[in-house]
Amino acid sequence: MREMGILTLEEAVRKMTSFPAQRLNLKDRGVVGEGMCADLVIFNYERTIDKSTYEEPSLYPEGIEYVIINGETVIENGQHTGRLPGNVLRHATEHA
Repeated sequence: MREMGILTLEEAVRKMTSFPAQRLNLKDRGVVGEGMCADLVIFNYERTIDKSTYEEPSLYPEGIEYVIINGETVIENGQHTGRLPGNVLRHATEHA
């Protein structure tokens, strides 16, 4: 998609972050700000590419340098740290 110029980088990031968080009513996710959960992905735009295939669906992508979940580094220099600080997210209801 990057090569086709269908979306800007900003549009693509929004469609993967704040838009789904808003749709699922996850009030503390999707944007960077005070009081929000610290979930961040730091990537090299020029190098990021999906490596998974039908035969090998669990291959990690290239170009993902760091992933931070709940303030803990999970991917560092492209390697998994072994930390698993995440949890299952369920959408909030209007009455919760």
